[in-house]
Amino acid sequence: MFAVPDVHEVTAAAKALGIHLGADEAILYQKYLVEQLKALDSFLQSRLEETRPPSVHPERAPGYRPSAEEDPLNAWLWKCDIPGAPEGLLARKTVSFKDHIAVAGIPLTFGSYVMESFVPDFDATVVTRVLEAGGRIVGKNAMNGFTGGFGFGGAIGDYGRPKNPHNPAHVTGGSSSGSGAAVVAGEVDISFGGDQGGSIRIPAAWSGNVGLKPTFGLVSHFGIGFGSDQSIDYTGPMTRSVEDAAAALDAVAGHDGLDPRQGRDVPERLDASSRLTMGMAGMRVGILEEAFESAEDDVRDLVLAAAETMADAGAKVSKVSVPEHLRVGEAATALGAEGSRAVFDTGFFGAFTRTYYPASLIAAVHKMLTMHADVLNPRTKLNYLTAEFSRRNFHGQVYAKAQNVRKSFIKAYDKALTDVDVLLMPTCLMKAPEYDPPTDHLAALEENLMMTTRKAVRNTQPFNYTGHPALAVPCGKSNGLPVSMQLVGRFFDDPLLLRVAYAYEKSVPFADIIAVDAP
Repeated sequence: MFAVPDVHEVTAAAKALGIHLGADEAILYQKYLVEQLKALDSFLQSRLEETRPPSVHPERAPGYRPSAEEDPLNAWLWKCDIPGAPEGLLARKTVSFKDHIAVAGIPLTFGSYVMESFVPDFDATVVTRVLEAGGRIVGKNAMNGFTGGFGFGGAIGDYGRPKNPHNPAHVTGGSSSGSGAAVVAGEVDISFGGDQGGSIRIPAAWSGNVGLKPTFGLVSHFGIGFGSDQSIDYTGPMTRSVEDAAAALDAVAGHDGLDPRQGRDVPERLDASSRLTMGMAGMRVGILEEAFESAEDDVRDLVLAAAETMADAGAKVSKVSVPEHLRVGEAATALGAEGSRAVFDTGFFGAFTRTYYPASLIAAVHKMLTMHADVLNPRTKLNYLTAEFSRRNFHGQVYAKAQNVRKSFIKAYDKALTDVDVLLMPTCLMKAPEYDPPTDHLAALEENLMMTTRKAVRNTQPFNYTGHPALAVPCGKSNGLPVSMQLVGRFFDDPLLLRVAYAYEKSVPFADIIAVDAP
């Protein structure tokens, strides 16, 4: 049943839309509005058959919230045990998911207490494909969520701060913070994170694991929450080895039919694993000069040392320049605010396409966003306010321009990638910062609102915007903290990035680089 609006509510709602109704007009509108709401209510309650996405291995236990003793790094929201097929690419591998990915029968919180009672009745495509490939699902990982989080040390949010396995006094990186911590600690083989500006690669860099943001559209995003503009949102694997990352990508990549963002260029399937051992000989690696500006000395030196290792392994290494790299963040940021607000307005899984819409999840998130907006992440609130005043002042032109200039930035990187096969740069310009607890609520609020992540995302955010594949690979340690290099390639050249990373991994004492030395 629905709440019947009175005349005053109709008048107020119309005014919010810029429509001004006279008293007599409002009475007529209220009459016919109630008739239409009755029709919508009747449709909603009808028992028409709804086509559902495929479900594999549906029999599963509900799982549980692990104790603090079982989860010393605070990396897990839920533990479970869902076995997949007996054979496949991921057979005998354990797999987890950032808690913005739907796993039927397991709570889906998006990092917020308010959502804790919601349990989806469908699987995201990546979940289905992991199970089909033989992976064993063991849980959901903590994340920077709707109500804040601690990946960048903001100290506002639910579920607490995941701890960096290398040094718990330092942050893990976000927003896939729990995934990064769990993978590095050896608690799971593969975790699928989410990346809207670096949220796979930053925790991979600061926690010390391999993290892949695939080519845009290569991995289906069906069943994964669109927290930001759908054109910059990705999911991908986080692992301790390049081989596991390749296997995970092969298992889940390819056209789906349920994700409207996938174009005709997305292949049906992918085979990166068979190309891993082809070596570095003949590879052209371009050191992206602009991507080293403001880098910490030890970060710069370790990434350049990795370039020398590649040269010794047979790669041709040269310097390349993409001046646009220093400006692309402006466009990506301009896109983000109005994009996230559009998701707020249209529904959590968008609109205007023929696909499956998970009604119960859409309704749960809508209630969260509209009835509990006061507990939202401060950055999210600021984005919504920025979008509102951007619309009032610029009437949609900011968002349109941010979308329309995208091709010029893509062209700039593509031009560089005609002369080299791979671009090389630091994943992050700095190592994981130390966690500094704010003294009070206002201090925590300001820390969340400040653009403290700008330097962290300098080299990651551009490739969410352009769509190029980007791979974070550990390349050393300094003062006990990981340092990571990022490899960027042409569209759908993800297997080549993994091949280069694998050759590098086999050329260095990689086990020592990723080893956790801290207690």
